[in-house]
Amino acid sequence: MDIRDFGNTGLKVSVLGFGAGEIGDLAVPDKQVDTILNTALDNGINLIDTARGYFASEERIGKFIGHRRDEFILSTKVGYGIDGQEDWSYDSVAIGIDEALKKMKTDYIDIVHLHSCDIPQIQKGAATDALLKAVDDGKIRIAAYAGDNEPLYYAIGSGKFRSIITSLNVFDQKVINNQLALAKNHSMGVIAKRPIGNAPWRFPERPVDNYCEPYWERMKKMHMDFGDDWLNVALRFAAYTWGVDSCIVGTTNVEHLKANIAIVDKGKLEEEIIEKIRRAFNENDDNWIAQV
Repeated sequence: MDIRDFGNTGLKVSVLGFGAGEIGDLAVPDKQVDTILNTALDNGINLIDTARGYFASEERIGKFIGHRRDEFILSTKVGYGIDGQEDWSYDSVAIGIDEALKKMKTDYIDIVHLHSCDIPQIQKGAATDALLKAVDDGKIRIAAYAGDNEPLYYAIGSGKFRSIITSLNVFDQKVINNQLALAKNHSMGVIAKRPIGNAPWRFPERPVDNYCEPYWERMKKMHMDFGDDWLNVALRFAAYTWGVDSCIVGTTNVEHLKANIAIVDKGKLEEEIIEKIRRAFNENDDNWIAQV
């Protein structure tokens, strides 16, 4: 597994991280969650990314790999969902961090993001003040931002954050054209979310009530078809885009996890394929903003 510097934070992250959203679903049995988390660590993945909003995800991370805490970089997201507190208030962030520490059975969290916090809330300063106080108190190591589009521009330029999570994939390349270089010029760590674009190639017809509908439409407009090789192309494109330190993929299937690891181990795509993908996006871009 390729291990990379995470900006200038001093952390080192695996090129493939584990997105822990799906394991938060209580319909997924405990035994399956236990297996997938420990398999990820056993196979060289050292970045686990979760969020307060991912239902039981934080608790399950603490339950099943809390005893292996020194083996991985832990990332979560806060700012909302605290009873009796206004979202993005100082206390909503501070309490969210304290609850995450307890749920995940850890004394510190490596990376904590404000989760899609908008520009006015960043400008108010309460949420970022709480995040930075947690850094000073040793509860977290890196104050970070998760988001896209104009709020991401503002967050990068604010000087408050040391790393970001943002959407980046074959069908969502706006950040490559815009904010990515800015983030790296600020020596920030960069995590790519949705690196396979929610796999729109699974659907022969436009899906309905599925998270990947915009990506399916873009795929068709880009006139690209990699057949059975789509997963290989999409994951390697995101993982080896300049400026990306890690890309997070979620799954509850061990075989899928191992297949993803094998794919990133192949390294960077051929330059002609990368150029084809970049050209197809840029030539067909119809105000394709990043999907939040």
